[in-house]
Amino acid sequence: MHRSISIRILITNLMIVILGLVGLTGNAIVFWLLLFRLRRNAFSIYILNLALADFLFLLCHIIASTEHILTFSSPNSIFINCLYTFRVLLYIAGLSMLSAISIERCLSVMCPIWYRCHSPEHTSTVMCAMIWVLSLLLCILYRYFCGFLDTKYEDDYGCLAMNFLTTAYLMFLFVVLCVSSLALLARLFCGAGRMKLTRLYVTITLTLLVFLLCGLPCGFYWFLLSKIKNVFTVFEFSLYLASVVLTAINSCANPIIYFFVGSFRHRLKHQTLKMVLQSALQDTPETPENMVEMSRNKAEL
Repeated sequence: MHRSISIRILITNLMIVILGLVGLTGNAIVFWLLLFRLRRNAFSIYILNLALADFLFLLCHIIASTEHILTFSSPNSIFINCLYTFRVLLYIAGLSMLSAISIERCLSVMCPIWYRCHSPEHTSTVMCAMIWVLSLLLCILYRYFCGFLDTKYEDDYGCLAMNFLTTAYLMFLFVVLCVSSLALLARLFCGAGRMKLTRLYVTITLTLLVFLLCGLPCGFYWFLLSKIKNVFTVFEFSLYLASVVLTAINSCANPIIYFFVGSFRHRLKHQTLKMVLQSALQDTPETPENMVEMSRNKAEL
C-alpha cells in the first residue's frame, strides 16, 4: 500500500514539474510582452499582474514538487509550509485579479458612458496594488493566528476566526465573479442592446471558465474540505493530489488561451507573439467596416 501511494505522489509531482515548466515559459512571455512591448490599458494591467501571480505560483509548485522528489521520505516541513503560505497568497491574489477583471468588464459593458467619462484613469493599477496588499495581509494574519512555519494552533479561536474570514472572502470573490460573468452573458445573448462579441470578451470568458474548472477545486479543498474533520478521510488524499495538479493546469492554461484567441482565424506565419497577444486583448468587434483599420494598425507594429 505504501508503495502505491509513493508512486502516486511521484507521478503527481512529476506532472506538476512538467506543467510548471510549460506554464513558467508562457507566463514569462506574456509578462514580458505586456510590460515592455505593448501599450497597456485597464485590462492588460490586470492580465500582467495575473501572469505574474501565475508565474510565481507555478514556481512555488515546481520547488515544492522538486523538494518532494529529491527528499522523498522526509521533506523539509518548515520549507514546505513556507511555500504553502506563499502559494495561498498567490492563489488569493489570482482569484482577486479575476474578480476585478470581471467587474471592470461588466461596468464597461453595462455603463459604457460612465465608464469612459468618469472611471479614474489609474483604477486598474490601484486595484492591483490593493489586491497584492490585501492578499499579503490575509496571509500574514493567518500565519500569525494559526502559527508560523510548522507550528499549528488549530483549536485557537483566532485561528478559527481567520479561517472563517479567509473562506468568507474567497466565497465573496467567487460570488462576485459568477454574478458579473452571468450579467455579461445575459447582455451578450439577451435584450435589444446586445453587446457585440470581441476577442477580449472571449479571452476573459475562457480564463474564468478554466479557473472555475481547474483553479476553484484547490481553493475548495484548502479552505473548506481540509477544515472538516473525519468526513472526507477516505478520499481526502486523492482530492488533494487532484486539486494540486488542477491548479498547475489552471496557471498554465492562461497564456495558451491568450495565444489561441489571438491567433484564431489569423495566419500565424504573418504574426509575431506581440501581435497575437494584442489581438487577444482587442476590444473592437471584427466587422467588415473596421477590419481594414485593424490591419493597418497591426502593420504599423
